[in-house]
Amino acid sequence: QVQLVESGGGLVQAGGSLRVSCVASGSIVSIGDMGWYRQAPRKQRELVATITSSDQTKYADSVKGRFTISRDNAKNTVYLQMNLLKSEDTAAYYCNAKVIRSSGTQWYTSYWGQGTQVTVSS
Repeated sequence: QVQLVESGGGLVQAGGSLRVSCVASGSIVSIGDMGWYRQAPRKQRELVATITSSDQTKYADSVKGRFTISRDNAKNTVYLQMNLLKSEDTAAYYCNAKVIRSSGTQWYTSYWGQGTQVTVSS
């Protein structure tokens, strides 16, 4: 029983900023990599950014320099700070986490949040 809940989406003008959050809860022993993905209507879901448990980050080229992913391990939370937003950033944003649910296990289980909508008006 692991749940990921995103929040913070909304409508923002082009050039503006928004921060989305994702909180993981439930039967969690530890969390490895976390990430943000997005999916626009009639398009495939794509990776936006990832962050490891030691704060190593990677970004899609389309958001590099504009978005920042971070995490608070004490709160089981991952954030995505989005600056200089463009209309092409409009999508449902989903968080993902690799979770060890039970002590003694040697693998991660991947979980997804329900998504939060980000709409950028031009």
